[in-house]
Amino acid sequence: MKKWKIIFLAFLLFFSYLFLFFYDWGIYLSLILLIIFLIFPFIKIGGKINLNYLNNFKEKQKMKKYKNFVPEKDATIAICLSGGVDSSVSAYLLKKQGYKLKAFFMRNWDSTLNNEENLNLNENEICEQEKDYNDAKKVADQLGIELIKLNFVNEYWDFVFKRFLNELEEGLTPNPDIFCNKYIKFDHFVKYISKNFPEIDYIATGHYAKIKIKEGKAYLFKAKDEIKDQTYFLSEINKDVLNKLFFPLANKMKSEVRSIAKEANLYTKDKKDSTGICFIGKRNFSSFIENYFKKEEGNIIDEKSNKIIGKHQGVKFYTIGQRRGLGLSGFNEPYFVSNKNIKNNILYVSYDTEKYLYKNKLKTNNFKFLTEEDILSKNKQVRIKTRHSEIIYNGIIKSIEKKDDLFMINLETKEKIKAITPGQEVVIYDHELCVGGGQIAN
Repeated sequence: MKKWKIIFLAFLLFFSYLFLFFYDWGIYLSLILLIIFLIFPFIKIGGKINLNYLNNFKEKQKMKKYKNFVPEKDATIAICLSGGVDSSVSAYLLKKQGYKLKAFFMRNWDSTLNNEENLNLNENEICEQEKDYNDAKKVADQLGIELIKLNFVNEYWDFVFKRFLNELEEGLTPNPDIFCNKYIKFDHFVKYISKNFPEIDYIATGHYAKIKIKEGKAYLFKAKDEIKDQTYFLSEINKDVLNKLFFPLANKMKSEVRSIAKEANLYTKDKKDSTGICFIGKRNFSSFIENYFKKEEGNIIDEKSNKIIGKHQGVKFYTIGQRRGLGLSGFNEPYFVSNKNIKNNILYVSYDTEKYLYKNKLKTNNFKFLTEEDILSKNKQVRIKTRHSEIIYNGIIKSIEKKDDLFMINLETKEKIKAITPGQEVVIYDHELCVGGGQIAN
């Protein structure tokens, strides 16, 4: 409720009290003021009743039925150690709480096997994944936990990287981190654990996310830290595995995690967070993609004037909204990528951000639920994300249609979204509950 409304209601209560005790007719006026007090929160400027306030209150009460999940004290937990500070602190917290632990490190990428011809390492450098494993091993040794190294390089290539390349070729901008969680970490890895370690009850990772339980079913909720929340990357995992998961950092802020790491003197306490696509890391995206696609020169066209203003090396190397690396100079306004024509190898650009970059309508043809399907319906008000950030938009379901096991959903947001990009993920939330996700079609 807005501050001015609270102040006004306080005045109403004060005068109700005054009239009730100091005037004979005060009881009647007090009743009138009390009625105003009760309905005032639901009144919009202009005198209309604001039923959204009541609906939001009801929805928030529903959310209270979901209870935070905590594993039983005698549980055995598999902790995924990635070599970063988040998974290190997760392992530390679980160990401190007395759980029986086994630690696992997943090797998903091999630059030599995966044909990275332009990978150049200095004599003092080692592969990033090898460094991560060494860091994970040092943390495991610190905590007295057995660390088992698993190899999912082939599975990663077949299920994640092939799809990534195929979708780039189709002109999309896919998110391989979402594929990795869907197919490797929360599918192949979960099945491996179930088959080879039947004594393990739950799987824990360093993700910023939260598991809550309602009527015996597990649901995915946003983490306490709005900025670090990673439910966006978890939106397409199989909902059947949620009851096997636990996220120790669910109620921690990133600053707390760093403090815990330093207090415990964990080896990774000062290690920087990883950024960018997992298998690319700090390298240039275009240079990496050149390992798998040949350069194809084509025209750069100003979408507004339809004039050729430059040349590009292949539309697969660019994404919607991109400004850098276009090779365009000498213009009054900076250009950005506004569209791509894969068939004719044309890259469209514009400087008119309002017309070509900001949109408030989007569609997904392959939405997958993490919840019951009936939670969404036409005209349902929801919150959505179109990229991993703290920015979340208010939206409405314009249409929803089931096709096989997936759903086609049209969405409209109240405010325009910058660079809605086909191939990226749209994730839908009901308050803090992550309903699911699907790739943006257009």
